[in-house]
Amino acid sequence: MLGPVILAASRSDKMRRFISAAPGTKQVVDRFIAGETVDQVVPIVEDAADKGLEVTLDVVGEDITTPAQAEAARDAYLELVERLKVLDLGPRAEMSVKLSMFGQALENGHELALANVRPVVEAAAAIGTTVTLDAEDHTTLDSMFAIHEELRKDFPQTGCVIQSYLFRTEDDARRLAEAGSRVRIVKGAYKEPASVAYQDQAEIDKAYVRITRILMEGEGYPMIGSHDPRLIAIAQELGRRAGRKLDEYEFQMLYGIRSDEHVRLAAEGHRMRVYTAYGTDWYGYFMRRLAEKPANLLFFGRSILTKG
Repeated sequence: MLGPVILAASRSDKMRRFISAAPGTKQVVDRFIAGETVDQVVPIVEDAADKGLEVTLDVVGEDITTPAQAEAARDAYLELVERLKVLDLGPRAEMSVKLSMFGQALENGHELALANVRPVVEAAAAIGTTVTLDAEDHTTLDSMFAIHEELRKDFPQTGCVIQSYLFRTEDDARRLAEAGSRVRIVKGAYKEPASVAYQDQAEIDKAYVRITRILMEGEGYPMIGSHDPRLIAIAQELGRRAGRKLDEYEFQMLYGIRSDEHVRLAAEGHRMRVYTAYGTDWYGYFMRRLAEKPANLLFFGRSILTKG
C-alpha cells in the first residue's frame, strides 16, 4: 500500500526538500492549491459563485512550533474574512481550520487553539458565514470536539469533521447528529494504527455508508466529503430515504478534482461546495492528496519525468 508510505513521507524534512525542489512539483501543486495569497484565491471564489458553487477556504499550514506562528495563522484567516466582507462573498464561502495551525500541539495547546480560533469564528459569523474545524490524527480529536462544543455555545453554526476510518466515528456521529449541527464526513487522510482505525479500504467505505446514514437520519446538516461516484450515489439515496430536500445537505469535493462533477451536482439542485486550499506551506496538504488516490501519485510522477 502506497498510502501509508506517502503519509510517512509527509512528516519527513528530507522528503519535503526533495519534493519541493523537483522540477515537476509546481505543476502538480497548482492542481490542488489555488494560490499562495488571498488576492490569488478571490477570483476562484468569484468564479465558483458564478457557477452556482460554494467554497470552503483553507489556509494551508499545520507544522506550528511557536505561539507567534499560531497567531500569524489566526491573522491570515482574519485577513481572509476581511477580504470576503469587502467583496460581499461571505455567504458563498465558509472557512475550514486545522487547530494544529492555531497552536493545539504546543504547551497549553488546547487553550491556545481555542483562544486563537474564537476571533476567526466570531469574524466569520459577522459576515454571514461560518467555520468548520477539520479533523486531524486521532490523538487531537478529543480536544477538537471539546473546542467545537465550546464554540457552538455562542456560534451554533460552527461545523466539525469526522472520519470514517476511525472506529470511534459512528458514536461521534450519533452524538453530533443533532438539530443545528453541521458535520462533514470524510474517509480520513492520516496514518493511523490498526488499534484505532480500519486499514482495509472496503471496511472504510462500509463505515462511511453507515455514518452517512446516521447523519442523514439525524437532525443536523450533513456535508458529504467524497469524490467517489458510488458513495455520492448512496448518499443521494440515503437523503431521499430520510426525506431530506436537496438543500438540507451538501456535497464537498476538493479544488482541482472532478471539477465537471462539481458543476453537474450543482445543476441538479444540490448544494455543492469546493474545498479550496491556498498558502505557501502546502507540503503536508499536498502529500495527503497524493496518498488518497494513486492516480494523483502517477500524475505527479509523470510531471517530474516530463519536466526533468
